[in-house]
Amino acid sequence: MLTRESILDRLADFEPGAEPRSNVDAENAPPPGAERNPWITGDGTLKPAAVLVPLVARENGMTVLLTRRTSHLNNHAGQISFPGGRVDDNDRDAEHTALRETEEEIGLDSRQIDIVGRLEDYIVGTGYLVSPIVGMIEPPFDLDPHDHEVAEVFEAPLDYVLDPDNFERHSRQYEGSERFYFAVTWGDYYIWGATAGMLRNLSSIIWSG
Repeated sequence: MLTRESILDRLADFEPGAEPRSNVDAENAPPPGAERNPWITGDGTLKPAAVLVPLVARENGMTVLLTRRTSHLNNHAGQISFPGGRVDDNDRDAEHTALRETEEEIGLDSRQIDIVGRLEDYIVGTGYLVSPIVGMIEPPFDLDPHDHEVAEVFEAPLDYVLDPDNFERHSRQYEGSERFYFAVTWGDYYIWGATAGMLRNLSSIIWSG
């Protein structure tokens, strides 16, 4: 069983690489780096964003806190996501963005979040370069989800969603070509795309060596 201590030990030894990750990894291809990512539309210019990967230290085991986006949003409607969003001009850094967006989206006080690490940046198909910031949360805590953006907030067992055997490789037609991505299913929740990709990256850190 994963513990707070084992996660902190692994993250302390991890240094994010310079190359971002993306759903291209599901095609067994190298990270895209400066190449054009086939999931990206338009001119390929990436907008900076950040998400919080919130790990909750429950007495009966670690969990990861996730959101289900509302169905009327323009991007990623109804999908399972980490709280986060685009970097604002006034944000000091990616950590500030992740904490600010988390408080705005789900009402979690940033003072209850202990930043413990950072994963490799991730390119998403809507044209964002996302910095995943890992935060540890000690219960109890209160949430106040933003009705317009968040349909549901839930927690999934960290042991399950980071188990390498629970990641599946899927594909879909995207702009006339077959594109691949990772997914993990927990109960009625289908976690796929960038969120699953980031979880898979965290899984590789935790279970490496």
